Amino acid sequence: MFERSLNERQLLRTWHRQTDSKDSASGEAANEPRPVPQIRRITDRAIPQSKHWRLAPVSGAMAGRRDRYAPLISAAATRQGVDPNLVHAVIRAESAYRSRAKSHAGACGLMQLMPATAKRFGVRDIWDPEQNIEGGVAYLRFLQDLFAGDIRLALAAYNAGEGAVAKYGNRIPPYRETRTYVRRVLGYLGAA
Repeated sequence: MFERSLNERQLLRTWHRQTDSKDSASGEAANEPRPVPQIRRITDRAIPQSKHWRLAPVSGAMAGRRDRYAPLISAAATRQGVDPNLVHAVIRAESAYRSRAKSHAGACGLMQLMPATAKRFGVRDIWDPEQNIEGGVAYLRFLQDLFAGDIRLALAAYNAGEGAVAKYGNRIPPYRETRTYVRRVLGYLGAA
């Protein structure tokens, strides 16, 4: 389950607690100056630009559905600073561009948002394609920031939850479904 983010004061308190326990364990004097931690929002994007990603082609009915939602995807991706090709790849893996898709776990819509995630990102109508895409893209942006731009971890967290990724030491969880999902999305991007 997702835990709320720590603010800067809480991060500093945790850092001091950890460094104090290291100092006392090593026998160092407690009054020696400590380096000041750098706490900042991660703004660097470690993901490749879209020019490096070539979406795998789609045909038939899926191509028609993709074309119908492309303007919404492009607009949401631009607002959130997420590569639109990544959004297309996630939607293809999640719902094959079916706006009424629902998983056995209860995830809904194009981006297969769980109701709690939809609520967390301001989605009032999970079945509205525009709101579903906006919420899903906001979640992708959040995950990219949370995992310092590591697209593999962001995708793993999109599938299994950020708590699962954290539980396994910020690595892709050893769940077959999640590992397959990450490979599939990256494959759609030509990045696998």
